[in-house]
Amino acid sequence: MAGSQSVGSVRALALVGPTSSGKTTLMEALLQVTGAVERRVGGDKVGDSSPEARARGHSVELNLAGFEFMGDRYCVIDCPGSLEFCADLDAALPAVDLAVVVAEPDPAKAGLLQPTLRELERLGVPHALFINKMDLARGALADLLAALATVSATPLVARQIPTWEGEKVNGFIDLALERAFVYRPNEPSTQVEIPGDLRDAEAQARFHMLEQMADFDDDLLEQLLSDATPSRDAVFADLVREMNAGLIVPVFFGSAQNGFGVRRLLKALRHETPAPERAAERLGVDTGAYVLKAAYAGQSGKLAYARVFGKALADGAEFVAPDGERCRAGGLSAVQGGVLKKLASAGVGEVCAIGKVEAARAGQILSTTNLPQTVRAAAGSRRPLFAVALSATNRKDDVRLSSALGKLIDEDPGLHLTHDPEAHQMILAGQGEGHVRLALERLKRRFGVEIDTEQPKTPYRETIQRAVTQRSRHKKQSGGHGQFADVTVEIRPLPRGSGFVFSQRVVGGSVPKHWIPAVEQGVRDGLERGHLGFPVTDLEVTLIEGQTHSVDSSEMAFRLAGRLAMDEGLPGCGAILLEPIEKLTVYSPSPSASNVTSALTARRGQILGLAPREDWRGWERIEAYLPQSERLGLIAELRGLTQGLGAFEADFDHMAELSGRLAAEASAGSGIRG
Repeated sequence: MAGSQSVGSVRALALVGPTSSGKTTLMEALLQVTGAVERRVGGDKVGDSSPEARARGHSVELNLAGFEFMGDRYCVIDCPGSLEFCADLDAALPAVDLAVVVAEPDPAKAGLLQPTLRELERLGVPHALFINKMDLARGALADLLAALATVSATPLVARQIPTWEGEKVNGFIDLALERAFVYRPNEPSTQVEIPGDLRDAEAQARFHMLEQMADFDDDLLEQLLSDATPSRDAVFADLVREMNAGLIVPVFFGSAQNGFGVRRLLKALRHETPAPERAAERLGVDTGAYVLKAAYAGQSGKLAYARVFGKALADGAEFVAPDGERCRAGGLSAVQGGVLKKLASAGVGEVCAIGKVEAARAGQILSTTNLPQTVRAAAGSRRPLFAVALSATNRKDDVRLSSALGKLIDEDPGLHLTHDPEAHQMILAGQGEGHVRLALERLKRRFGVEIDTEQPKTPYRETIQRAVTQRSRHKKQSGGHGQFADVTVEIRPLPRGSGFVFSQRVVGGSVPKHWIPAVEQGVRDGLERGHLGFPVTDLEVTLIEGQTHSVDSSEMAFRLAGRLAMDEGLPGCGAILLEPIEKLTVYSPSPSASNVTSALTARRGQILGLAPREDWRGWERIEAYLPQSERLGLIAELRGLTQGLGAFEADFDHMAELSGRLAAEASAGSGIRG
């Protein structure tokens, strides 16, 4: 077989695919087959070792492990399948040599692979497909491959065809080797003669495989047209070249639970996985450590899980972060699930944990060239889709809460923390309700902080319908100098979106110029909370005249008079409540699009348009206006309607009038009682 291995380097593999496809089970099978761990029935596993992952029964973070096979070293990264936890993949995926996409043998579930495949295609990461759970497969292979082909922009090339005993798959024929194998549970498959009734099917499948490869190889195409038989070495060389170049996606079959097809997959990976230099080139790394993930490990402090490129990394090596900050590796460790083992050095391609590198951030290069390095195409930040307002149950824990949140967000780039000064709320946002709930669980378990949560407040506004002229006087006498200011203002509405405008037409110096800014500030003070309980906008306030006192007038007096003018004048202006309207772009598989539009309409949404999603076969792009208050829980409903695949982007667009019961409820929530 042709190979692409280079001596002394380590290959990195990512296991990706939908939740419940069996990625963690495949990682365990790879570790068991290669002797990295003993086979265990039940009990602890290397992957999903955190309490949160065990409670949910699926991965919620990257699982890292390593094994050796036939003298070569591999690092495997088991990735979460749920979109809620996929921000963990953003930094890791570009750094692997090959991604193994794990899928189930059910044509109805083929669509679940599309987000994963599109991301790999976008990143230019070579990938293969492993159809897991073949012991449970039913139906024709052609139907499965046809369904899978609709969700991959890159041609899928079946490297094997399954063999059957009754209604169950009992083995496979390797089309490149032209050999048949029968599965043995948790043992190497046994080579057998190709069954006579499958010889024609094997020949047809192999010829189809060669035809697909010939689309990218003129020499092979010429051989096929002339009925020449290409050599086995030439076929394998083509398979390696075309997969490495991202021209094809080879498809393998098996059952990780039973060990079926795992050794065959390993042998293919050994010969066909690209060298680390390709990933380094893709990232733009010269020499250094590329950070896949940062994490805090109790007493060990901050760890950077990183892949080594360029040359071996020694303990104590000095790094330069992208911003020029210098730091030193405070210990290197091999990673096997939740277990760390000290290393004196880490070889090229190795994924290791680097201790005490406070400057490390996921997606960054820790350079060992004495000069900063930046990633060629850095991962974009994921926009939050669900949020809660949180506070420490015990106010004494405020400082601890702030520190703990900083660490969680450092670990998980899918989380965002903001402060809403108007609502006096601290907002934690993430990729879904389950994602945010996971963060809250970690706050309690790892940092011992009890949390209270509530819904984020909607930033309602109010405006006015009619103009009034208001004269207000602030007068206070309490011994010595008193306070006196008299102002007359005109208050009039402005078009929606105009904000607040202050002007003055004072003549004759009835209000001295140096006190006019104080009046404006007082007016602004009065607009912070209007008649309905919310900030007032879209109006102009004009100071037209006033009176002063030679002794008692002051800057503070005129500020208080300006505020009083708003308190007394706004109730006569006819208050209207405004709610923020967002423009949503919703992405949905086509079969679910009608249900999604109905869900948006039920939330008072206004559908603006529906069109095919660009470059996504079988998907729709839905644009709509939606009140911000209606977005709460939308992502959970959307994913419930789309097999967990739906997503949206939301941006503030405009303010719109809100009336009736909803307006009354909003005003009541602000503390105002009419």
